[in-house]
Amino acid sequence: MPDDQLSLTFAALADPTRRAILARLAEGEATVNELAEPFDMSLQAVSKHLKVLERAGLISRGREAQWRPCRLETAPLDDASQWIRRYRDRWSDRFDRLDREIEQIQRGKDAHE
Repeated sequence: MPDDQLSLTFAALADPTRRAILARLAEGEATVNELAEPFDMSLQAVSKHLKVLERAGLISRGREAQWRPCRLETAPLDDASQWIRRYRDRWSDRFDRLDREIEQIQRGKDAHE
């Protein structure tokens, strides 16, 4: 398994269960039992998903007496978003240039008709 941060983030986000867990944690801290409630899987399976998210730095687990809340960590998501934005901006620029070329070609055709 890759160990660079961006690869860990995207690998963790590739699973719909993990994305659902992150969506729940975006609303606030939750215990493993609370996170497991909506899923038809064992606590052990949910714990495995949490370990992947924790390894990717997307969640952290606290310890407050008997309560071990999980919380969302947004820094890896911010990094992934910046990486995506850089390529989105590049493609957007290319599409804008393509649109201008198409408009010039169409204007040239209209002038000849």
